[in-house]
Amino acid sequence: MRDPSERRLYTRPLSAEEWLYVGMGGRNTIQHVIEGDGALDAKELGAAVAVASAACPGTRLRREGRQWVDSGTAPLVHVLPGPFDGRLLDSPALRKPLSPSGPTCEVLLVPGDPATVIFRACHAVTDARGLLPWAVDVFRVLRGQQPLGAPDRLNSDEFLQQLDLPDGLPPIPQGVGKLEWPSPLGQLPRRRGGLLWRRRTVEGSHPAITAKVTTALAAAYGPDGRGQFFVPVDLRRHDTAVRSTAWLSQALVLDVGPGDGWEETHHRMLTALSAKEELALRTEPRLLQAPLPVLRLMSAAVDRAAVRKGRFSALGFVTHLGAFGLEDFSSAGFRARTLYTLGGTGPGSPPSIEMMESEGHTEITLAWQAGPGVAERAEVLLDRVEEALSPRAHRHWTGNDTARALPTDASVVQLFREQVRRTPDRVALSGQEGPVTYAELSRRADAVAAELARRGAGRGNVVALLADRSVAGVAGLWGVLRAGACYLPVDAQHPDARLAGLLTDAGAAFCLVERQYAQRACLPEGCVPLVLDELMAAAGREGPGDGGFLDAEVAPDDLAYIIYTSGSTGRPKGVQIEHRNLQHYVHWATREFGVDGDTRLPLLTSPSFDVSGTSVFLPLLAGGEVILLRDEPHHLSLRRLLEHSGANTLNLTPSHLDLIGQLDVHPAGFRTVIVIGEQLRVEVAARAQEMFGAGCRIVNEYGPTEATIGCTAYTFRPEEDRGRAVVPIGMPADNTQVFLLDAQRRFVAPGEVGEMYLGGVQLARGYRGRPDLDRERFPVLADGTRVYRTGDLARVLPSGGLEFIGRIDNQVKVRGHRVEPAEVAQCLEDHPAADRVVVVARARPGRPGKSLFAYVLSHGDVTAQELTAFATERLPGYMVPAAVLLVSELPYTVSGKVDEKALPDPFASDPAAGAPVLGGAAAPVDPVEEAVARVWARTLGVERCRLDGQADFHRMGGDSLSLLAMVAGVCRDVLDSGREEVFMAQLATIISDPTLERVVALSRDAAAGDPQPQL
Repeated sequence: MRDPSERRLYTRPLSAEEWLYVGMGGRNTIQHVIEGDGALDAKELGAAVAVASAACPGTRLRREGRQWVDSGTAPLVHVLPGPFDGRLLDSPALRKPLSPSGPTCEVLLVPGDPATVIFRACHAVTDARGLLPWAVDVFRVLRGQQPLGAPDRLNSDEFLQQLDLPDGLPPIPQGVGKLEWPSPLGQLPRRRGGLLWRRRTVEGSHPAITAKVTTALAAAYGPDGRGQFFVPVDLRRHDTAVRSTAWLSQALVLDVGPGDGWEETHHRMLTALSAKEELALRTEPRLLQAPLPVLRLMSAAVDRAAVRKGRFSALGFVTHLGAFGLEDFSSAGFRARTLYTLGGTGPGSPPSIEMMESEGHTEITLAWQAGPGVAERAEVLLDRVEEALSPRAHRHWTGNDTARALPTDASVVQLFREQVRRTPDRVALSGQEGPVTYAELSRRADAVAAELARRGAGRGNVVALLADRSVAGVAGLWGVLRAGACYLPVDAQHPDARLAGLLTDAGAAFCLVERQYAQRACLPEGCVPLVLDELMAAAGREGPGDGGFLDAEVAPDDLAYIIYTSGSTGRPKGVQIEHRNLQHYVHWATREFGVDGDTRLPLLTSPSFDVSGTSVFLPLLAGGEVILLRDEPHHLSLRRLLEHSGANTLNLTPSHLDLIGQLDVHPAGFRTVIVIGEQLRVEVAARAQEMFGAGCRIVNEYGPTEATIGCTAYTFRPEEDRGRAVVPIGMPADNTQVFLLDAQRRFVAPGEVGEMYLGGVQLARGYRGRPDLDRERFPVLADGTRVYRTGDLARVLPSGGLEFIGRIDNQVKVRGHRVEPAEVAQCLEDHPAADRVVVVARARPGRPGKSLFAYVLSHGDVTAQELTAFATERLPGYMVPAAVLLVSELPYTVSGKVDEKALPDPFASDPAAGAPVLGGAAAPVDPVEEAVARVWARTLGVERCRLDGQADFHRMGGDSLSLLAMVAGVCRDVLDSGREEVFMAQLATIISDPTLERVVALSRDAAAGDPQPQL
């Protein structure tokens, strides 16, 4: 027990306002509701409440006469049976009054996962803002932090006396205190059913929200469009050093005139606040002398008059409590999802509307006295409020009406098994390894699945797949899925260090490896290697291929695969795709792209690029054929593919399509070209349309990895799209939605540019082991829709489809792969000699696309070549900067950020500017050098005079695809057709040493017939 003398350490007198409230019955309760994911332990919560209450003693008060006295007893935590209905808010515990005689505060806990915690206080002892410091401190204690405390003892009367008030308070507006305003919720019956709450969540943060809400309500319900509102104002704004849980708010009287717009109302409110007009409506201090029975009689008389007249003291109490970070109301095992407040109402008082903002949502609650029809009218009133803040025309786009039932519930594993049974002898795979039938592919997959199952791999296990675009790679993929496990495709072209990091992060238990990569030093400890070639050699060559293994049953929420993408924090992130995501994509894309048993689709992209899923799953589940292109695509292999392979469908990036458009090829028989991964320019699409013919559809598909390959599509229309710069991305896929939101996460008006938030069945489970990123990138909209925040900007065209505009950040696409410059910078900063690295993407003058350039501040003796080699050992080729520039300092803006525009121009010819030395004009040695140099100049978009023998293609901004365009140009302009194969045999040499001198020498040697030239 606490010493009675110690109880007096925290006392304060009641203010006149608090005394009046006690006399009115004191039944109004302030309540803050926190709903979240995770669990809260009642015992731990109780201990935290005790510590926080000691730091905020105003939560332990009880009334003794006209004094508030610290009881010394912490508020209790009451555990309620769940679940908690945050929509109806009809729990009896919410209506239980807290007496001024104490205890005046308590905490309600609805345990479980998700959990709900409610902080409650008698309104006589605190207000909505005064209750928040206590709630914040409780969660600080739960997180192991010290409470901030709220020890100040001032009541509102004392607080006002200390303020430097203006000479003469503003007059009280006319009509205040009179019952002359109708209620927007109708007349109250004499017998009422206690308080009623209704809640609405609106997307976004809304500046001037009080003005918008009051103006909308006045226009709808005020007589002749005029309305008077009470707007509670926190007096702490006059002294921000005050930390108190006391009732320190007063109402500003806000008049809204006929026809006022919210802008005018907002201006009027700001002007009133500037003049401190909220100080005018003060409770008469002499009321402290009135006996409580007199105050009770006055309160009852006001209540009866309000019911009899159907008139109240204002149109409404409208309170905006501000914006709050949900991390302040979270702990180690509990993550707050939303925060809202439940207000109350007193005799003669109008409905109360409370607003709080947090993490892209605005929570609005309405409180009034229950009666017949009040709940229905409350919903109508909230509809009006929501429409004022977020018009339905902005929220609802007809393009999102995409509901469509799946034709079957079968998983992709079942669908493939069924396809094998229907067409065992049809060719499934062709290309450099020869034709493989469905039956043979199935037997090889069964051999892989059987070994994985024998070793215990199944649901929940990650199996890495280190293989090329090969029969072994495709069989391994199906083997993992048949075993019920999740496959992780990794690119054999990536450095060992990179691959080891991905396998460790994913927790891969096994790695299926093609024999040629079996000795790679990329497997982390605990990851068991299994050689695909050896597993498949054991597969029999007879039988239908459908009975060798009993497929594991996979559930819709089981993981199908993990794809790693670049991370803005410097760490790659693994996107987890479930079977349901893949299943829905397959059915939509098969129909959208016209894939059937006659489809012959090449696999051009890396297995670690999710786009490859289109080329593997769609044809094999429809009875079609996958053409395997094992080597990296270049102009010779692409020419053979387009003219001699029999392919009739393509799936590739715009960069690859642009490269094909520059080749002298004449493809025939193509039905569909699917383009995805980057912005598709109309120029490229039009050239492709002309090359492939009018009967071929050029389909622009859009979709981040987090939304399962692709989630919108548009068929290029040459006549309609001729005037555009870029091809639209079209309409959402089945059961997919696209929402366009602004920087405050409000829905944009039709035709305006907004960030794309994707919703629907194709959304990934989230990132592997990254709950922090999940919360950031997969938020929940106001209506409960889980979405993925893309960072891509788009708008709805007048024709109804979507047009991609650009990015909101520095993320770039390289050959369709997402690249975060911050990850590249982090890699280079790991070099011992690097102090600070900035990586930016710049476009070559006059050329589409961007390349990465790294600017390095170093403290040691290091060269740009050494830093490039360091990055090459750790990053995929498409992430290695085109050039590394050593700089003596970095320019900064006034805000302290690196001024990217002031960094040296990597394309400048002046070496003093910090650009690489590219050489000056040199007289051509012979026609071969001149011809090669002109190809370079055309490809890079630079002047011929900037090129000498030491000019480096990559350092001048060339990327891997433009390099392929360059070698194709050399073959076309410099060599005879019979010498192309000799020149292209040296492609690896060109990639490793892409100087003009080297390419010229290789061109001469190829023309002379020497297959192994030496400098």
